[in-house]
Amino acid sequence: MSWSSGKDSAFALQAARERADLEIVALLTTITDEYARVSMHGVREELLRAQADAVGLPLVEVRIPSTCTNAVYEARMAEAMSRAGAGGVETVVFGDLYLADIRSYREERLAAIGCRAEFPLWKRDTRELARAMIDSGLRAILTCVDPRRVPRSLAGREFDRDLVDELASLPGNVDPCGENGEFHSFVFAGPPLRTPIDVRVGDIVERDGFVFADVLARQ
Repeated sequence: MSWSSGKDSAFALQAARERADLEIVALLTTITDEYARVSMHGVREELLRAQADAVGLPLVEVRIPSTCTNAVYEARMAEAMSRAGAGGVETVVFGDLYLADIRSYREERLAAIGCRAEFPLWKRDTRELARAMIDSGLRAILTCVDPRRVPRSLAGREFDRDLVDELASLPGNVDPCGENGEFHSFVFAGPPLRTPIDVRVGDIVERDGFVFADVLARQ
């Protein structure tokens, strides 16, 4: 399972687990080495590991530098997938929703090493999907927002019905699931987690053109 720590990955994992033809054996996550955080989402590594424990799956970390070329990313990912393939993995599940170029890229890269991709949420209406996530009991916090697309104040907000309604009222055709990079999230409760993770929102900072909310384990 390609695991970003966010809501789309979580809901896709839940959908994949309901399929008789798929057996999910591990979570695969890209970590920015210098920060020890999930790439783009900005989630601390210790919370990622708490998620994996709550999901009940081992975690495979692909570590990349903060300034990472596509060639380095592809080499590190190919190395991880080659090890997975040697262990019998044939498929990677993704939470992508409708960006055809990203889907094609994933399919091509996996085909090159003899694997295939599955997209259990593909082409679902994202407004309906956002509400289905919330109705399922999934709870997530927005950890990263693009202030060019949505207000800075959304960083640290919970992904709930009020937020989805607010996104619908914004100009610029904002996607309610953030599929165009409007925001990223961290799931702390609900399916597929067996137990919730007790968290709080810490500092909110702007870095490299994005606004990040630092999610912390509650002591």
